Amino acid sequence: MKTLNTKTLKLFALIGLSLAGGLAQAAEVQVAVAANFAEPMKVIAAKFEQATGDKVAVSLGSTGKFYAQIKNGAPYDVMLSADAETPAKLVREGYAVPGSQFTYSIGKLVLWSPKPRYVDDGGAVLKKGDFRHLAVANPKLAPYGEAAMETLAKLDVLSQIKPKLVQGENIAQTYQFVASGNADLGFVALSQVYEDGKIMSGSAWIVPAALYSPIRQDAVLLAKGKGNPAAAALLDFLKGPQARAVIRDYGYAL
Repeated sequence: MKTLNTKTLKLFALIGLSLAGGLAQAAEVQVAVAANFAEPMKVIAAKFEQATGDKVAVSLGSTGKFYAQIKNGAPYDVMLSADAETPAKLVREGYAVPGSQFTYSIGKLVLWSPKPRYVDDGGAVLKKGDFRHLAVANPKLAPYGEAAMETLAKLDVLSQIKPKLVQGENIAQTYQFVASGNADLGFVALSQVYEDGKIMSGSAWIVPAALYSPIRQDAVLLAKGKGNPAAAALLDFLKGPQARAVIRDYGYAL
């Protein structure tokens, strides 16, 4: 039987260490992402993976549902919420890491219809009321739904429009109600209909910020992600220039 010499053994050992190091560097981060941030997160996740070699597994849904899932042991490392209150609550209750919460974007509400010239640039269509259904996200689960109800109340049209409201479980489902024609128009996140500095299709009214409370969207490192370096790296990446440029491109304020 042929015996390997010392140099060959050392070479194999170095190759083994190199391969092990490469495998150790690649990690995965599980992220709970508010539905309004779906499109920018796709772009950000791809850029992060390219820059780091780590993988991002994205779950989309309503902030309220994610809160319940996290409390029940869902294996998320990071949460990108649609509000600031939920991450703060998770920190207080021991489900997220103190000091890790920060605002990654300020959301904007828009009244949108896929029909051209249907929604005017002042929102007068709401006062006319000549539509069958107006879609909003569930205000108990989705901050954009809460902002929509606040807007209707401030415009003093809530009581007359209430019978025409249809509720989506989250802002993604709300968008689908409008895009499919099941609702004539609806309050959605600007990021869902906005790209490269313009509304992509249909007609829209970007609701003035004075009509609803600021939609401050915060990120937080969850307790389950505390020991995951990819989770910390993703949060750092969100604060960086590449991610911030994407966030702006989708109509968010910073």
